[in-house]
Amino acid sequence: MGTESESMLHLAAEAFQSKNFDLAAEIYECQLARVGDPGSRLELMVKRADALAFGGKFTEAFDVYRQASEIERLRPAHLTNLTEYLSGSIRRQDGEGSRRGSPGREEEAAAAGATGSGYEDFCCRICLSFLFEPVTLPCGHCFCKKCLEVADVQSYRVNVVLSSLLAKWFPALHQAGRLRREGNGLYAEKKMEAALEKYHQAILIAPLDHILFSNRSQIHSSLKHYENALRDAEMSCRLMPHWSKGHVRKAQALVSLGRTEEALREYLLCLSMEPDCRVAKTEAPKVNMTSVSVSSSNGSEGAQKRRRKRIDGKRASITRDQSLVRLQLCTKIHSAHYQCLILFIIWLFLHSEPTETPDSLSSEVGDVLDPADLECSLCMRLFYEPVTTPCGHTFCLQCLKRCLDHNPKCPLCKEELSEYLVQRQYCKTVLMENLISKYLPSELMERQKIHQEEVAELSNLNKNVPIFVCTMAFPTVPCPLHIFEPCYRLMIRRCMETGTNSFGMCLGDNLKGFVDYGCLLEIRDVKFFSDGRSVVDTIGRRRFKVMQHSERDGYNTADIEYLEDVKVEGVAERELQSLHDTVYDQALVWVNSLKAEQKERIEGHFGPMPEKDCELQASPNGPSWCWWLLAVLPLEGRAQLPFLALTSLKDRLSGIRKVLLFMAHSRHR
Repeated sequence: MGTESESMLHLAAEAFQSKNFDLAAEIYECQLARVGDPGSRLELMVKRADALAFGGKFTEAFDVYRQASEIERLRPAHLTNLTEYLSGSIRRQDGEGSRRGSPGREEEAAAAGATGSGYEDFCCRICLSFLFEPVTLPCGHCFCKKCLEVADVQSYRVNVVLSSLLAKWFPALHQAGRLRREGNGLYAEKKMEAALEKYHQAILIAPLDHILFSNRSQIHSSLKHYENALRDAEMSCRLMPHWSKGHVRKAQALVSLGRTEEALREYLLCLSMEPDCRVAKTEAPKVNMTSVSVSSSNGSEGAQKRRRKRIDGKRASITRDQSLVRLQLCTKIHSAHYQCLILFIIWLFLHSEPTETPDSLSSEVGDVLDPADLECSLCMRLFYEPVTTPCGHTFCLQCLKRCLDHNPKCPLCKEELSEYLVQRQYCKTVLMENLISKYLPSELMERQKIHQEEVAELSNLNKNVPIFVCTMAFPTVPCPLHIFEPCYRLMIRRCMETGTNSFGMCLGDNLKGFVDYGCLLEIRDVKFFSDGRSVVDTIGRRRFKVMQHSERDGYNTADIEYLEDVKVEGVAERELQSLHDTVYDQALVWVNSLKAEQKERIEGHFGPMPEKDCELQASPNGPSWCWWLLAVLPLEGRAQLPFLALTSLKDRLSGIRKVLLFMAHSRHR
């Protein structure tokens, strides 16, 4: 091949890599006209066919593949690109189909839609069939209880609300699920004929459920009714072409009938969908060895021995590495089987376009859906952010949290939820949210409006500000809190959820409930315990004056007005600076006079004494060291409170100086 041809082939390869498939196909077509060698023509035709296929021109591509196979039988290596592309396309196609439909597991939901059943909103994301005895996991997704038991997840119970709704909306499918469960129980007891009868009844009720045909196929196989088993497995595959287990059932029936080449094709197709399928990975090599053994039985005795030796070697190799059976490595398997797989994947790709959900389903559910079916049993309103507990009961997120503030047990069945409480993994139940959004949009909008109004009211840091009645708090000074009372659990949670992360701290008052001055605290961190208690790390931010006392849901609230120091200038500012420096030095003397243990304890709780501020009047609360000192001085809360109310830094410094002088005088007595 000349230099010019090599350059053109290099250009075609670059075009292919850059996804300019039309240009690549044209270059390969031009080069074919100049090549006469059969081997070179074969390679060019395969490359051109690949470019056409990747460009979406499948009819032309398959025609070129056919022409190439007439020159020489295609080897697995020739079809590697096509196989990888078609497998990837099928998966991408499934994902796009699910995005056009309703929420759920992307690939499986699209596959469910392909059956035309229209129940993909209510499909289990493991078996792809109608949800029966739905269980909601902590992540918020729902699966059939039986599917989770197979996956060794048995600690969760059936979602009570969802199970009742599905039984009400789809009684026939629910009845079919009950018959399937009864049939499975009989099958486990080895009562095959009785189990078969249950599945006959179930299929009469739900003739489009691929799981029923797949399971009945297994029962037929156990009864050695292999033809019936194959028919049921084929029906399961037709109803759900992308479900690997259906192809496993079909392969098992074909093996029992002695049709090993077709069985191997099914196993390989299964592996193209689910590379980690254990049954297919285990059985495919056995079927392949059986097929090779049968095809070589007519040879001479010496040839048979040689073939048997090669087969034994191949079996040992596959035993050492079962992953050789994966689709991308199946070139090691008989090429005839491989080409059967290619043809079947091509057929599957061209005949498995997902379909949209019939509009009749929406109207069917909408007709029987009563908003009362989706009401929270605690607030008696439409579920808002529904969450499901491990015991299977569903509540609004906020309603459940409020109940757990008082008692770590389920509000309905009283099951212990301490572990659930400490994990705080309150994931919303996805299916419930989707149902409400899809079938009750106006009711949901009204419910959202109510919630947003409540959040807006709770977010106001001037009106109805939550007040923790406990101790004195000061600006810039840490204030760790142990929260155990239900009303304060609710208060802290609301502060976190609204995003303010703030509440007021005031001393108690026998007449008013709490005093008229306090400090706004900001939540920096919260650590929760299994019994609902928490340790909250807060720090003081702003001082305030209470304008009106009130109460909300068991805790105190107040309308407040923030306080700031009045700034001074000129001579007054210079006098203030002098007073500040003097009092600061006095404070250092007092702090350094403390015993080592006492000083270490203070610094462990409040941190070291802050340095002087560069700008004396920069902060509206004054120097931070003043508040630190007031927090550590041995004063009662009532004696500290007047300092919080002062808006004159001069008066505050003068007061601190008097306290320090009193402390020094007492010390020298």
